[in-house]
Amino acid sequence: MGGEFIKAKRVGKTIFVIADAVSFYCAITIVALMLTGVFRDDNYALTTTVTGGGGNRRTPCDEIYVVGEGETLHTISDKCNDPFIVEKNPHIHDPDDVFPGLVIKITPSSSGT
Repeated sequence: MGGEFIKAKRVGKTIFVIADAVSFYCAITIVALMLTGVFRDDNYALTTTVTGGGGNRRTPCDEIYVVGEGETLHTISDKCNDPFIVEKNPHIHDPDDVFPGLVIKITPSSSGT
């Protein structure tokens, strides 16, 4: 009877070790998937090319736009033909609080550029 108890105890330890190893590898897999998902997300890739100089830069209005020095939402709206910049960018709480480097989404209206 004592031998059966020892066998059951060993089986219990073995199951615990297996479960511990499986949970460790699952955690590693989840972290790896999260990291690869971060690097694959192209929604916020900065594709706007800014060429030197400063002053009045005319850059193409890509879907993702980086605000430049001296630009306002009004000038960007006129340049990119998107009158609804504030509505499409919920992270802009105050339209007057626009700064160089701010990333905004641009959706030009279909009436032409």
